[in-house]
Amino acid sequence: MNTIQRVTKNVSVLFISQMLSYVLGFFTLMYSARYLGVGGFGTLSFALAFTGIFAVFMDLGLSTLTIREVARDKSITKDYVANITAIKILLALFTFGLIFLIIHLFGYNPQTMLVVYFIAIYTIFTAFSLMFYSIFQAHEKMEYQSLGSILNSVLLLAGILLAIHLKFDIVQFSLIYTIVGVGIFVYALSIFSIKFSLPKIKFDIKKWKDLTLEGWPFAITGISITLYFWIDTIILSLIKGPDAVGLYNASYRLIIVLLFIPFVFNNAIFPLMSQYHISSKESLNFTFEKLLKIMIIIAVPIGVGTVLIANKVIILIYGDQFIGAVIALQILIWSCVLIFTRSPFERLLESTNRQLSITKIFIIGVIFNVILNLIFIPKYSYIGAGVITVLTDALVLSLLIFITRDFKILVSKAIHINILKILIASLIMGVILKYLSNLNVFILIILGTIIYSILLVLFKILDDEEILIIKSILRREN
Repeated sequence: MNTIQRVTKNVSVLFISQMLSYVLGFFTLMYSARYLGVGGFGTLSFALAFTGIFAVFMDLGLSTLTIREVARDKSITKDYVANITAIKILLALFTFGLIFLIIHLFGYNPQTMLVVYFIAIYTIFTAFSLMFYSIFQAHEKMEYQSLGSILNSVLLLAGILLAIHLKFDIVQFSLIYTIVGVGIFVYALSIFSIKFSLPKIKFDIKKWKDLTLEGWPFAITGISITLYFWIDTIILSLIKGPDAVGLYNASYRLIIVLLFIPFVFNNAIFPLMSQYHISSKESLNFTFEKLLKIMIIIAVPIGVGTVLIANKVIILIYGDQFIGAVIALQILIWSCVLIFTRSPFERLLESTNRQLSITKIFIIGVIFNVILNLIFIPKYSYIGAGVITVLTDALVLSLLIFITRDFKILVSKAIHINILKILIASLIMGVILKYLSNLNVFILIILGTIIYSILLVLFKILDDEEILIIKSILRREN
């Protein structure tokens, strides 16, 4: 299997699985929010955000390090799993204790604390599942990770529907997450045991030190990213309460659903870029530019279209009780556009062993984010949080672009011209959709996609090679 075929296969498998997972996740989100209401959904969202921040301490960058190193040398697979399993067990115990301590210091009510504990256990088992997924990814066996992702979404949706049918309260509702987390861990462990055989846990202190030191830059980056993704939710919860959290996260989690697109492309191409760093700088630069162009082609029309149909989307998904989330969605969609655009720069730096540069950038980003959130959330609530999130993503993207110039990988003039064409095509699409705004939301989405696709062809934004790759992916999907 040649390089193009390998990338196409990995992208196709991940894309299909993530599409299914996020479609199922969309219904999980919708049913959860409608059943729990603004306040209850706010409590669940807080628990997911709070434990999500601490999830980084259960990994310390080891998953990303594993993907990079095992992709370069498959023979180290069992040694990595044996040592990292032991490290993660210790980290999980430490992290749960930390969660227990801090949630008590915050003074939340007993019900909220129980929800946090159940979600924390779910997060712990997910961290172990991700360890196995990193091995599958490094070996370019994306189908196992893809099946796990689908299974997770199916079980979670089924559990949520059962909880609604049985009229569970918020604590019982959160227990569903714990059960699903255990189930997915059993799946990942079973697949790894069959395909690679499970090694004995190793207690090699020297190896642990080496792994944690090498993975630490990834960990700091992960902590920084997680903090500025979720710290606004924590601050909103402390200052404004669950209703503000519920309205904000109704929009924020729709944005997260859209992030499956860069997730698919970046995770499929990251091992390849890591190899190219060793074998071919020219191929590395070529792959980076193609990834960047594809991300921008997809992101910009999503941003324009969402601003125009946000009102219809929120009412359709959540109902009138969440109408306050409309303006948050119109703001936060631009964070999504910026994340799409910056993701190729992150993978480029990681694949060339420049993770420390990313770490520094996200430390700056999280400091910027926390300070401004503390200033503006008390006055502007979740609207202020949304604006600060977009500003933070703009700052991070600017710094990533600046830092990549230092090692001679530049965005070509052709990419700049294509970006201008993409902006024009998206604006034309937006004007037409605005004129047709009284139509059903699904018709608007379909029309927008058709109009933008036609403009892509007319403006010759996609070259022959890119069209060939897309056709190849579509053939595999069919």
